[in-house]
Amino acid sequence: MKTSFVTFIIALGVFGIVNTELGVIGILPQISNQFQVSISQAGMLVSMFALIIAISGPFMILLFSGINRKKILAGVLAIFTIANLVSAFAPNYSVLLFSRILPAFLHPVYFSVAFSAAASSVPKEQSAKAVSRVFTGLTVGMVLGIPITSFIGDQFSLEAAFLFSAVINACTLIGIITWIPSMSVKEKLSYGKQLKILVKPQLWLNIAATCFILAALYSVYSYFAEYLRIVTNMNGKTISIMLILFGASGVFGNLQAAKLLSKSIVKTTIFYPLLLGIIYLLVFSAGNYTIPMILIIIAWGAVFTSGLIISQTWLTSEASEASEFGNSLFVSFANLGVTIGTASGGWFLSQMGIHQIVWSGVLFLMLALISIGVKIKLFDLKKVKV
Repeated sequence: MKTSFVTFIIALGVFGIVNTELGVIGILPQISNQFQVSISQAGMLVSMFALIIAISGPFMILLFSGINRKKILAGVLAIFTIANLVSAFAPNYSVLLFSRILPAFLHPVYFSVAFSAAASSVPKEQSAKAVSRVFTGLTVGMVLGIPITSFIGDQFSLEAAFLFSAVINACTLIGIITWIPSMSVKEKLSYGKQLKILVKPQLWLNIAATCFILAALYSVYSYFAEYLRIVTNMNGKTISIMLILFGASGVFGNLQAAKLLSKSIVKTTIFYPLLLGIIYLLVFSAGNYTIPMILIIIAWGAVFTSGLIISQTWLTSEASEASEFGNSLFVSFANLGVTIGTASGGWFLSQMGIHQIVWSGVLFLMLALISIGVKIKLFDLKKVKV
């Protein structure tokens, strides 16, 4: 079985899981109407999901360490399939909320194992490229999952929207059972050995950089549509096209970032906050002009998605002794970064106006650069390819 096909199946699972997590954003008004709850209550389906991921990630991967990776991937997808089926036919809001809480605990397990499985399926020098393919599923899920789910909900029904996620997860489950070979863990690491990486100060500096990069990304991107509507004066249809354009360029950016990381992890990580900072300055200065903004969005999408694989590679470069546990730390602190960034962007928006939210992103990029710089200055990076 070609490794590219294996990573494609795993990436499809990532799409299904991300769509389960974020696709619900596009159908919150329908959920509010059908279950007679406020929009803020319906929003708990998103916020509770993210909070559980951030808190439970490392603990869940410790619990599942040592189990055959194929069984983990298949088991998680089976739970997600069932959860989406329950969501589709939930008789009330409480059942719907419960059907979201249970799979949220397993979300970081799939991601952690998926990254490790993709990286271990190829020679070490090709691992970044393999992981980038998995991130493609994340990109597509983040950018296209919401509009696709919203479209299905609008054109058909709320039930159909949830069934869409169920079908994606079920198809991936069948693919994993049918085509992916058994991936037994050669050496089960003790909980102590995995937790031992947490005493490394250099790991915490990498975690800080990752958290700040994700905060920088989402403090601006979370208000992407609002920025285009108010500052660039685009209508809803045009904004939807811009979201698709943003996602399409993100797939390209993912692949380019993987190539750069295979040459130099350190240089790529240092360069990234600077490049994203330039994008934000362009967004601020040219946000009023439609044509320049379209060109900026193409570049922004590519750079945005690159930040995911770059921050994941940077964090896990200090967790090679316990790769899956390291990946779980990435998933948890990335979600923490998203939460912090979204809150910060919202504060800038409410206090200074939508045009000023880019400065929230710039602030977090400066903090990320400081974390990266301190790490490089204080610790020997000879073991990382430079």
